[in-house]
Amino acid sequence: MSAKSKNSGLDPARPFDSAVWAKAEAVAKRYQFITWYDEDEKAYFGRCVEYPEAMSHGETPADRDAMVMEAVTLGIATMLEHGQRPPLPARDQKRTEQVNIRLSRAEKGLIEEAARADGFRGVADYLRVRILSAI
Repeated sequence: MSAKSKNSGLDPARPFDSAVWAKAEAVAKRYQFITWYDEDEKAYFGRCVEYPEAMSHGETPADRDAMVMEAVTLGIATMLEHGQRPPLPARDQKRTEQVNIRLSRAEKGLIEEAARADGFRGVADYLRVRILSAI
């Protein structure tokens, strides 16, 4: 029986096994996070580079950090329960390959603006996260 089918009948409301949760927390602590303050919402937002689906917010930076870490840990624990492998921390992934694209000045400006709005410091990380999360 595969790990996926073995765990598919688990009640989603039940707590995680403590060993699974501890392993998920250890993995999450090695991940990178992008954080920002949104003036319109009057809240601090954050998300994980390696696990972009995990996002959260809080009234203070500490609240935001705790909520984002919990969201990431929850996602990783779920993956572990289902026999899936969580993404490697970005710092462990050697980036040895390069892709070059040509853009118009207007396209580059639009992408840079979108990257900043999403809390990225550069276009490369923004494009990598956006493209890889869409696959």
